[in-house]
Amino acid sequence: MKQQLEQIKTAALEAIEAAQNSADCENIRVKYLGKKGELTAILKMMGGLSPEERPIMGQLVNTAKAEVDAALGAKVNEMNAKATELKLQQETIDITMPAKVSKTGKLHPLNTVLGDMIDIFQSMGFDVVDGPEVETDHYNFECLNVPQDHPARDMQDTFYLAENILLRTQTSAAQIRTMETRKPPIRVICPGRVFRADEVDATHSPVFHQIEGLVVDKGITMCDLKGVLEQFAHEIYGPDTKVKFRPSFFPFTEPSVEVDVSCSECGGKGCRVCKGAGWIEILGAGMVHPNVLRSCGIDPEEYSGFAFGIGLDRLTTTRYKISDIRLLFENDKRFLDQF
Repeated sequence: MKQQLEQIKTAALEAIEAAQNSADCENIRVKYLGKKGELTAILKMMGGLSPEERPIMGQLVNTAKAEVDAALGAKVNEMNAKATELKLQQETIDITMPAKVSKTGKLHPLNTVLGDMIDIFQSMGFDVVDGPEVETDHYNFECLNVPQDHPARDMQDTFYLAENILLRTQTSAAQIRTMETRKPPIRVICPGRVFRADEVDATHSPVFHQIEGLVVDKGITMCDLKGVLEQFAHEIYGPDTKVKFRPSFFPFTEPSVEVDVSCSECGGKGCRVCKGAGWIEILGAGMVHPNVLRSCGIDPEEYSGFAFGIGLDRLTTTRYKISDIRLLFENDKRFLDQF
């Protein structure tokens, strides 16, 4: 039995030495040290030995098992060390190679201009408010002095979702909601998307963006409106920009004006950008109509105000000399990478 034990131990150690991978080591462990392994089987044969021989033989078997187990553990550790070394060699980073440049996101030109405009108006004391894009006819038209039979409704092709429910055609609806919930003095701007059933071309889109402003307080006059809009134009286009106010009509303001700025491309001399006029229209404005104040519970005999609406898309295209408004909505990476 001693001779058999020695042969088994020798065979096990030779097999361990020849093992090539972890699978080989596991097979060796099962073959010699498992429940049905050869060294375990020797222990089961000890029942035929004399009482004096059993402890001696048991000690020899346990010693053999310990040697095989230690050799097997050393072999596994050796294999793991070699595998780790190989992995480190394969994953070595060549620090002399040029680094990979990670592409980062950028602000869309619309968001850049929007951020600049918000900064300008906040510096003049305006708050930023928002309103729902799905509006009621009450807030989008009626409270803005545009009743059902008013001809001004024909000026705006509206997307109706249901009776008296529509996609807002102007962010002025948010101004009405503000006047209903706040008491004067009020000084707010309302940026957001608006929707009109326009044909898509280089200057029109059914989805576009506006920033509308509102000031309501005691003693507000047209001079206050002109001062705010001139300051805004100088901040956006430069201090040498000239501003022109032309009479116009809007049902929610009286008197109403359209505001032009001198063309930044030609300085007012006339060019392709301004179509030879020397001026570019940027917004509409006026003094808040008394009916609008009255519909919001504000006494027009005590308070007055002014409002203005700026087309963010047009402002962006003129600022960056973009010839087609559709480029702002197509998400073409080649176009956006220029900003």
